[in-house]
Amino acid sequence: MHKEILRSIENIEIYPIISLIIFVAFFLGMFWWVLRVDKPYVDHMKGMPLNDESQNETAHEKA
Repeated sequence: MHKEILRSIENIEIYPIISLIIFVAFFLGMFWWVLRVDKPYVDHMKGMPLNDESQNETAHEKA
């Protein structure tokens, strides 16, 4: 029953292709960002859970 419903929809074969392209583009974008991120930014974010300072006193751009 479900196969007949899906076969009756015109141009349905494009949806899996679009979803795969979005999926791959997202992870390629994240991989590119991980390779390009600044080391001081990563160090700042790594220390945030242990940081006792107020959130409003310093920002990672000022470090």
